[in-house]
Amino acid sequence: MKFTIKQFNEKFPTSDACLDYLWQVHFADKPCEKCGLLEGFHKLPKRPAYQCECGNQIYPLASTPFHKSTTDLRTWFLAIFFMTNTRSGMSALQFQRISGITYKTAWRIFKQVRLMMADDETLLNDAVEVDEAYMHPNPQKRSTAKPHNSQVMFGMVERDGRARIKHVKSSGVRVLVPEIQKNIGKTATIYTDEYGSYRLLKRRGYQHETVNHSKQEYVVGHVHTQNVENFWSQFKRGIYGVYRHCDPKYLQHYANEYAFRYSNRKNNTPMFELVLAKSSK
Repeated sequence: MKFTIKQFNEKFPTSDACLDYLWQVHFADKPCEKCGLLEGFHKLPKRPAYQCECGNQIYPLASTPFHKSTTDLRTWFLAIFFMTNTRSGMSALQFQRISGITYKTAWRIFKQVRLMMADDETLLNDAVEVDEAYMHPNPQKRSTAKPHNSQVMFGMVERDGRARIKHVKSSGVRVLVPEIQKNIGKTATIYTDEYGSYRLLKRRGYQHETVNHSKQEYVVGHVHTQNVENFWSQFKRGIYGVYRHCDPKYLQHYANEYAFRYSNRKNNTPMFELVLAKSSK
């Protein structure tokens, strides 16, 4: 579902409006823990808190990434808006230019938002396409990237469903098969190419079908890996084209961002709201 910048500006003209949204999402439907009253809260002036008639106070920013942040809450919301409404993401440098905050602050905000984008780890089911990809840390040398000098990304994509991407230490069978067992249910049918690390899947109880890319075989009826390959195409365009460089220790965070957008691309709830729903721990 689309959520435009015009709608954003109308809904969140001030930081108080953002605070009230967090209150409504996380606390408005819950009774006071002290007296049990449901509708006895009011916003305190000049403080990011709501107080019940009994005197109990609740701080909506507590246990969220926004807690004790010196950055305006609306700026946080604006960062979430752009990260959930741009197909290939937005760099911290670009957000710095738009928002007027420092690059360091923009980078920190984006990092925290990516952490909120991590999925709930429920098992993938039905038809799941699996594939590995290699990311070179230097965009200028990506055309020469080889498994031994690149970061390994492992993708598991449900057809018409979710994507789960893992930054793994290698593409060996002892790494990939355990990841499959942790993330894909035994009722799923797994589609891959004929890479050797997948040869044990049938022994592990999975229905497994393959296409042979080395023989120019890409689609055989319903057997293909086009969805996960399309995901890699989008992911690499974003990393190399938008972010330019990604430190390997943060690569999983970027993977969370792209997987989140893919998984929720058909959701009727705007992705902006889905992220904020996960903001409270």
